[in-house]
Amino acid sequence: MNMADDEKPRDKDALLAEAKKLFTRCEENESENRQAYKDDMLFVRAREQWPEAIRKQRESENRPCLTIDRLGPVVRQVVNDARQNKPSIKVHPVEDGDKDTALIINGLIRNIEYTSNADVAYDTAVETATAGNVGYIRVGLDYAYDDSFDLDIQINRVANPLSIYGDPNSTAADSSDWNVAFVVDRVPRETFKANYPKATITDWDSDAWKDAGEWLNSDGVLVAEWWMREQIEKTIVKTTDGRIFDEAQLSEDEDLALAVEAGLIQIATDTQGQPIRRVTKGYRVIQRIMTGAEILSEREWPGKYIPVIPVYGDEFWIDGKRYLRSLINGAKDAQMMLNFWRTSGTELVALAPRVPFIGPKGAFDSDQERWQTANTQSHAYIEYDGREAPQRQPLDSGIAAGSMQEALNASDDIKAITGLYDASMGARSNETSGRAILARQREGDVSTFHFIDNLSRAIRHTGRVIIDLIPHVYTAPRIIRVIGEDGSQTPQAINQPAPVIDKDTGQPKVDEQGQVITAIHDLTSGKYDLTVTSGPSYTTLRQEQADQMMQLLQAYPAAAPLIGDILVKSLDWQGSDEIAERIRKMLPPQVQGQPQIPPEVQKAVQEGMQRIQQLEQENEALKADKSADFAKIQSDEQIELEKIASNERVEAAKIASQESIARQRVLREATMRNTPQTAA
Repeated sequence: MNMADDEKPRDKDALLAEAKKLFTRCEENESENRQAYKDDMLFVRAREQWPEAIRKQRESENRPCLTIDRLGPVVRQVVNDARQNKPSIKVHPVEDGDKDTALIINGLIRNIEYTSNADVAYDTAVETATAGNVGYIRVGLDYAYDDSFDLDIQINRVANPLSIYGDPNSTAADSSDWNVAFVVDRVPRETFKANYPKATITDWDSDAWKDAGEWLNSDGVLVAEWWMREQIEKTIVKTTDGRIFDEAQLSEDEDLALAVEAGLIQIATDTQGQPIRRVTKGYRVIQRIMTGAEILSEREWPGKYIPVIPVYGDEFWIDGKRYLRSLINGAKDAQMMLNFWRTSGTELVALAPRVPFIGPKGAFDSDQERWQTANTQSHAYIEYDGREAPQRQPLDSGIAAGSMQEALNASDDIKAITGLYDASMGARSNETSGRAILARQREGDVSTFHFIDNLSRAIRHTGRVIIDLIPHVYTAPRIIRVIGEDGSQTPQAINQPAPVIDKDTGQPKVDEQGQVITAIHDLTSGKYDLTVTSGPSYTTLRQEQADQMMQLLQAYPAAAPLIGDILVKSLDWQGSDEIAERIRKMLPPQVQGQPQIPPEVQKAVQEGMQRIQQLEQENEALKADKSADFAKIQSDEQIELEKIASNERVEAAKIASQESIARQRVLREATMRNTPQTAA
């Protein structure tokens, strides 16, 4: 722990006594609110809705104690509404803050929420604040990986709000003004020895524990995180480049001291040549781990806030004291009335078959066994003595009807007290039109909105705590993961030069000379503020956006070519991003955000296109002329070939004819030689 040079270490015994005194004061200040928290949580969560004395009496008489829980759904309605409309942190630059760096911080905070399951912390806090009267969110530090020295910020869940004691002097709606806080945990003695082997006082009979009180009992040792915030004075200086530094930091930090020595950091001077410096007030937060006998450890927290954030329920002040109540606190009497009247009505209706038979004396002597079980068993017949048959007394049904009416009245009382009527709970009521139903639902949302708003305030302060820690945690050059609003994850270099990536192409941007443009996103400098917005998740918003764009296209179909890529990207299709990118490439340049072509350039381009078309037409005409000449040549050649072929056929025919005549002549001469000669 780094202490100021002029501060002397406090005496450990005096420090321990101060801590125990502060804890006692915190405990006394919250005693009433803590008891109300226990009562309400047992009532609505454990369903202990009958007074203990009445419950024991009815159980001893074997009478029912029905619990018709109407408050559990009321709590779930508010809690689940908060889950569907998660508040989100948005960082904005102020003064010397950088806009692009603010976007990176936004992505970093979303990554912190994702890796530390912050949604569980938020949901648990709003649930305990609604059903009890308070919930808490914690911010912590841990190593990014098991084999890394880099620290990451975490948002942690507080499952047991009664383990935290806040500052009794706080008046803020969050913990921004807390100067003291305790986070306690009851640890078994054996576990304490294993977890804190360096503890010097482990002898439970030691005199150090004689004044421990509740810090040590049969259940174990009470171990507490004692958070203290102290106001300190520090001197700040201004450099020539406009940055502000703690003067002590410039000398204690080795890197900054070297930068000052090398002249990279120079202190600005006023008109008289004196360094520009002034004394200001700051805060130092100390975390100590303690028991009722000793201080086990202590360290200095890098931020200026105690990293424990309350989510208050229904808050009001009386005589300077804060009182907290749950959503169901005022409706517990109506719920107990409902349970009682429903139980009474059930008893009366169940006792109807047990109304006794009345008859003259001796009328039941002959068949006593069957008469004794007449109210519990069915018999084919039962004999009786005397002239008059026994009669069953009629049941007074008016009492049962009155019980049911009182139960309905109690049910209406619950609705009126909580402000959540049938329409808000999803049931049909007297409203028939859609507008009337929405109006009644809106009334229910308004009546319970302060619980959702208190969660938003707590998350806003959680964001302040994180922004305050970032310059002290993310100090070295490193690669972090940032998450976009759509859930996309990208690595980002911080505190070092890095290429500027084009959002459309995903490639590094280059300047006119073709050099890659770089930027340094320094998370250790600059001032940033934040806002918190509540609304549906990104997926729900995307679906609603797609539905509304479809309605727009039905009313105005001409918009389809202009917003088609955005519409497709909003749909839950496999490959929708790729389809959207292809459609986007078909958009006009001005729609794609490309620079407009000057009119004179457009005219020159049009004239060039016309000249190209003219040349293409002339080329086609030449091709057509050449084709005609070629066809004529081919035709002449074909005619000539046909003439040659015809002459050849004529010559062949002549030769064949001559050969035929010659063969006939030879045959005739041979015939004449072989024929005998006759005498004259």
